[in-house]
Amino acid sequence: MEERLGIAGSGAIACGLAATAAQHGEVLLWARSDRSADRARGMVSKWCGKLSEEPIADRVTIVSELGDLAGATFLVEAVAEDRATKASVLGELGRHSNGNAVLATTTSSLSVAELARETGKADRFVGLHVFNPVPKMDLIELAYAPDAIGDVRERARNLCAALGKTAVEVPDIAGFVVNRLLFPYLFSAVDLLEETSMDPASIDRCMQLGAGHPMGPLALLDYVGLDVSKAIGEAIGTQVPARVEALVAEGHLGKKTGRGFHSYT
Repeated sequence: MEERLGIAGSGAIACGLAATAAQHGEVLLWARSDRSADRARGMVSKWCGKLSEEPIADRVTIVSELGDLAGATFLVEAVAEDRATKASVLGELGRHSNGNAVLATTTSSLSVAELARETGKADRFVGLHVFNPVPKMDLIELAYAPDAIGDVRERARNLCAALGKTAVEVPDIAGFVVNRLLFPYLFSAVDLLEETSMDPASIDRCMQLGAGHPMGPLALLDYVGLDVSKAIGEAIGTQVPARVEALVAEGHLGKKTGRGFHSYT
């Protein structure tokens, strides 16, 4: 990996990306608090242990200030799928980045062009939509800000290749390709659940065994997070089912909280 990767975030996507990159080089990862840093350290160590027998987790340095990412040559924002949150972090990354650095977002549904403007360096900005869990998923949807120069586009493609991923260049539209097609299907499973009163596990089993899907639609919503799923649905203009709205309001966000359409205890 020719780039030195700097990742702003400490959640599942950020840690999965850090562990993936640690197989190939040095990584800086920013965590907002000591608690977040401890959690990220554990997640990175767990993934690195699965990926290599070598102590590659030692290649990931966790920092507490966004300015500490200034030495990175490729800075990736990987915080919550919320426009205001991403805009705030990206604005700071733009101020701290050196003149030759590439800036990127892992957004799965927001406009890359709009986020690029938040950095003040739209010509050096790309959308790098990785999929969770990052170490296992091969695809990266690569969306460019309209002003992104050729060198930035080439470096983004090269980084994807260095990480062992397949990059597919997609248009900068809400949800890109995968989520644009996926979430109407996932939400239709919720509608079917309400219409038939079937057990969620039965719907999931039908799609796993009948369609060859590795995970059923309701389990996948839980895995993504119902709050994130709601945000994606709103961004791509797909009606969010009332059942999803209700679960989010109750704080039942899926696997990460122990309850969604399924229980995780």
